[in-house]
Amino acid sequence: MLDVLLKNVEIYDGNKNKPYISNVGVKGEKIVAINNESTDSFKTIDCTGLSVMPGIIDNHTHYDAQITWDSDLNSSSIHGVSTVVMGNCGFTIAPCRESDRDLTMRNLTHVEGMSLETLRNGINWNFTSFEDYLDFLDSKGSALNTAVYCGHSSLRTYTMGSRATRENASTSEVNAMKDIVSRSLKVGACGFSTTLSGQHNGENGIPMPSRLASESELFELCQVVGDFGHGTLMLTKAGNTPIDFIKNISEKTNRPFIIAALLHSNLTPEVIFNDLDQIKKAQKEGIKLYGAVSPCPLTMEFTFNEPYVFEGLKTWNPLMSATTEQFKNYLHSKNFRDEFKAELSKKSVRLFNGEWDKVFVVNVKDSKNSVYIGKSIKDIAFKLDVDPVDFIFDLALSENFETVFTATLLNSDEDAITSVLQHEASLVSLSDAGAHLTFFSDNGYGLHLLGHWVRDKKVLSLEEAIYKLTKQNAEIFGIDKRGSIELGHYADLLLFDKKLIGRGNLEKINDLPGSGSRLMTPAYGVSGLWVNGKRIITDGKRVNEAHLPGKLIRQFVN
Repeated sequence: MLDVLLKNVEIYDGNKNKPYISNVGVKGEKIVAINNESTDSFKTIDCTGLSVMPGIIDNHTHYDAQITWDSDLNSSSIHGVSTVVMGNCGFTIAPCRESDRDLTMRNLTHVEGMSLETLRNGINWNFTSFEDYLDFLDSKGSALNTAVYCGHSSLRTYTMGSRATRENASTSEVNAMKDIVSRSLKVGACGFSTTLSGQHNGENGIPMPSRLASESELFELCQVVGDFGHGTLMLTKAGNTPIDFIKNISEKTNRPFIIAALLHSNLTPEVIFNDLDQIKKAQKEGIKLYGAVSPCPLTMEFTFNEPYVFEGLKTWNPLMSATTEQFKNYLHSKNFRDEFKAELSKKSVRLFNGEWDKVFVVNVKDSKNSVYIGKSIKDIAFKLDVDPVDFIFDLALSENFETVFTATLLNSDEDAITSVLQHEASLVSLSDAGAHLTFFSDNGYGLHLLGHWVRDKKVLSLEEAIYKLTKQNAEIFGIDKRGSIELGHYADLLLFDKKLIGRGNLEKINDLPGSGSRLMTPAYGVSGLWVNGKRIITDGKRVNEAHLPGKLIRQFVN
């Protein structure tokens, strides 16, 4: 007898095959029947009018801290995600010595937009080594399947201490890091991740440790994965990181390599397509490069207490380590304003390029400024006949940095994103789930792809989009028997309504440890989510909260 029978459901199998109506039978953790036969089952669900696909595999999350207090991995679970890959960009929390915990949390507060109070109240530091961390996750349990990268910045901090953000590693230190990577792979790491991005800074604007690594250090650590013969490499590139540099590592290690974050800028529109074309060329040579792209416009909420949007500008660097009084003096200074304006006037690959028409006032402290709510900085400045920089600095200063703004920074040109999503080299990615909690929430990136880009814009076929969210990730990471609906595969199943699937507008909720707030989007059209045969979502809501059916994935076949 079956445990669950999804009857009369339209099946999208994840392999890009045309959909068909049939029944899907589940027993235990596996799919054991795909046919039109009438079969006895403890639970039969009439799915007429609904569709089923494999659960989404989110390849770019930062749940490394959150999972220690939130086994549900909210809100990925409500957005149809059944498997998450954590530890991207090298921002892991293991290995970590007890003496480095506060530094690690402070760095995460800055680079990933997390509340320090939330991290201090929430993280369960029941581990030191990477091996301990995986064992802790295994014993704790999770609603979703998880895979974890071994992260470069954690390796450097563990090996070098405070010198990790200032110096090259010695030969012995590189060897010590290589040994940790090797041991991490043996106990179940899915690969190795790192970042070179100038936007990735820790506390006081100090570069995250991996940014100090030499090319030889980076190559030697990647080569450990190559020697191991399994595992995926991942790097967030700087604006000037050549694709050929990454291609060379991938070719020599013979490992798949995910390159992030390829985002479209209206001021430098050619950059993302040049990168994708070079990646496509490498693929045709048999080199497994993938360009991580997002289907979502990158819209951030921010205040001048956390002005993350400006941190890619060199002019802003001194402000990241300034006291509050020094910070105010900088913003008042005409010399600083002139330097800031001059840098903004030059095209560059960075998060913010002075598109003030895409920066809006969302909330104000002083009621006299309420006339600005809902208006762009460009329009307000034009009406007042002032420079946009002067206006936003003056407004923030006058309200003691409590003014709330939103900025649509990248990926705002839908024609361009159409071409990006259709590009052969693109890998749909970059949810950043678990990070930037006060800035944006793209946990529902998969639902956005299926609703906005497939149903509404018809940019991709539904079967192609589902492949990009499921089977393609399983293939790249070597996650066996997941990502497709086939006999004998794990029953990670997303039941959905094609007419409703999508995500809603940003909402602010206060559910983090220490009553911390975060942004999230509601999920639409998610009728059910099963992980390893257990239903955890019904009509967009968590059910059977005691069930934590997710598995820590420790073996990979790539």
